[in-house]
Amino acid sequence: MEQLMGPRLYSCCNCRNHVSLHDDVISKAFQGRNGRAFLFSHAMNVALGPKEDRYLLTGLHTVADVYCADCREVLGWKYERAYEASQKYKEGKFILEKAKIVKENW
Repeated sequence: MEQLMGPRLYSCCNCRNHVSLHDDVISKAFQGRNGRAFLFSHAMNVALGPKEDRYLLTGLHTVADVYCADCREVLGWKYERAYEASQKYKEGKFILEKAKIVKENW
């Protein structure tokens, strides 16, 4: 008998709180503070830190750190504003670092 599985998810590496759906991955070709990172269209069960301007590899952005809502582990950041026209597609999107998330239901 075939087992029914729920949606493929990503969870916090520390407490396994669900933080995003696999279907929300836009790109896996991003760089985080600690290595590879994924760009997501949405995140859930997260809290945001204060907005701040940060110089990243692609220029100046206004970002807010993204924390797990349960254990407060820093998972990445949210792009609030991009100053360069070529980077505007990132606004409102989330970077979650590969080292900080784990796959569930794969």
